[in-house]
Amino acid sequence: MSVRLMVVDDHRLLAEALASALKLRGHRVLAAAAPSGGAAELVISRAPEVCLLGTATPAEPGVFDPVVRIKREKPQIAVVVLGPVPSPRGIASAFAAGASGYVRHDERIEGVERAMVKARAGEAAVAPQLLSQSFAELLNPAAEPDDEGARLLQMLTPREVEVLVRVAEGEDTRLIAAGMRIAPSTARTHVQRVLMKLGVGSRLEAAALAARTGLLERVGGTGG
Repeated sequence: MSVRLMVVDDHRLLAEALASALKLRGHRVLAAAAPSGGAAELVISRAPEVCLLGTATPAEPGVFDPVVRIKREKPQIAVVVLGPVPSPRGIASAFAAGASGYVRHDERIEGVERAMVKARAGEAAVAPQLLSQSFAELLNPAAEPDDEGARLLQMLTPREVEVLVRVAEGEDTRLIAAGMRIAPSTARTHVQRVLMKLGVGSRLEAAALAARTGLLERVGGTGG
């Protein structure tokens, strides 16, 4: 059953990859966007049945303000949040803002699709195991939660961090080389080292890992 949807994520590569996968499964994607701001206006203007809204920081204050505005102005739009394994506060904030579902960034495409269909039907779309993982934190809080983003950041040199940010923004080897004023062969070597250090096999996996752990939010963009 085809769904008319939008994919909105701060990381363009992730938005476009997910949009492409859903198009191949027969869904009508109105837009795949990575707005630095104005996400709510974009969704309201296109009026999809479902909006997939990505975030790397579900517990941050104000992160779900776009959801509040979308539901206030276009309550018929179902919003499904894509994010990391949330804390109880994060998942509660998503639903309190009006979201219809919450799906992990690393969920299989079939899981994303099921959540979209359920949300469009007016049902809560959240996997039972995700709720269990989230609320387990209330029962067994970690004294020193492992900060995977900080650990990954320590593994990379400043130049490799810049390469990762550019990869996440969808730049190919030629653009990375031009932006960093290095030879394409050098840029290619940096990319391979980043993939090796992160333990992933592709640029898309590297971008997804960086987004999921909040690593990109720590270092910001490339600044042009």
